[in-house]
Amino acid sequence: MIFKKIFFLLLVFLISFFHAQRRKKVDTVYVYEKVVVYDTVYLLKPIRFKPNGLLLPEPRLEEKFFVRNIYKEDIEKQRAKNRIRKQKSGASAFGIETGFGLKMSDWTKAVSNQNAQLGENFNIWFSKNILSPQTYLLISAGISHWNSTFDLDANRDDTILNGYYFTKDSQPLLFQKFNNRHFEYSAQLKFIYEWKNIRPFAGVLFNRNTYKMQFLVPENNILSKLDDFKSDQTNFGFILGVQYRLIRKVYLSLEYQQYKMKNVSLKNSTFDFDIFKTNNTFAERKINFGISYAISGR
Repeated sequence: MIFKKIFFLLLVFLISFFHAQRRKKVDTVYVYEKVVVYDTVYLLKPIRFKPNGLLLPEPRLEEKFFVRNIYKEDIEKQRAKNRIRKQKSGASAFGIETGFGLKMSDWTKAVSNQNAQLGENFNIWFSKNILSPQTYLLISAGISHWNSTFDLDANRDDTILNGYYFTKDSQPLLFQKFNNRHFEYSAQLKFIYEWKNIRPFAGVLFNRNTYKMQFLVPENNILSKLDDFKSDQTNFGFILGVQYRLIRKVYLSLEYQQYKMKNVSLKNSTFDFDIFKTNNTFAERKINFGISYAISGR
């Protein structure tokens, strides 16, 4: 009985020993933390001193945002384009012009109370830079049609021109009809100076007027043939005026022209006849309004 108890206790002791051998050992680590606290004490102490004058920098305002003036930029771009366009050497242009005008002739005062004669005109022109980018030489050629301000018809009315007229060889001519409706052909030479959009000019002109009068002329010694007597002559005069550039290629113009008609006479292939015997020099003046378009060039 005693041996059983001893055996049992020995068995329990062995089991406990083996179990203790299999358990892991646990180490204990101790961490020490040292906390140091520093206290700072500030003392305020007044200092007495005399200032010698403070130097402060001047404040500067810097623009942080840039606001674009689009309208001003467009104007500057357009001006730059115009300067470049004007600085092109030898710049030339070709265009057309149309308009209307008023014409006053001294010689019509004897037969008509209406001094102003209305007409239409059409011209082609060519211009080129000379001397400077603002100076131009313009050459033009055109045709004008002037409407009649009087109509003399011997078959209907008793006019101041009614009656017989005699040629140098005493052949009779009987007046029939006459009015001042006519065509005019002209060539012009203008010198233009451009300042901004304003273009004053001056020049000379050559023109050719064609007036027509009808007479009955003898045929087989009988006054039975209706024939035309025409006045064709070239006149020289001057031009003054101004143009305004409405848009890039469109111009408005106003001009004054004046020239003299010398030795006016009416002729045909068979007869030489001069009806204006009292004064063979007449002045004609014109005021023209026109609009031009540059087909090529500026």
